[in-house]
Amino acid sequence: MLRSLYSGITSLRTHQVRMDVVANNIANVNTTAFKSARANFQDVLAQTIGRTAINTTQVGLGVGLAAIDNVFTQGALQTTGRVLDLAI
Repeated sequence: MLRSLYSGITSLRTHQVRMDVVANNIANVNTTAFKSARANFQDVLAQTIGRTAINTTQVGLGVGLAAIDNVFTQGALQTTGRVLDLAI
């Protein structure tokens, strides 16, 4: 039973981090030169249960955060109306 609770807790914590990343992206939607981020997930190691080679079962231990990657794609160009402004 503790294994199932651990699986649920790790999933909730990981999805909370994802929600934090999405909230940060939304909060900075109008920030000049802001690059959004993306949360990537991975499976936590599976544990093999069983004493014999014939009757074994693999049980997953939840989901974990693999990385938070920044998205470096080019943003939309905006016209400022000033002749000395340029896009990099």
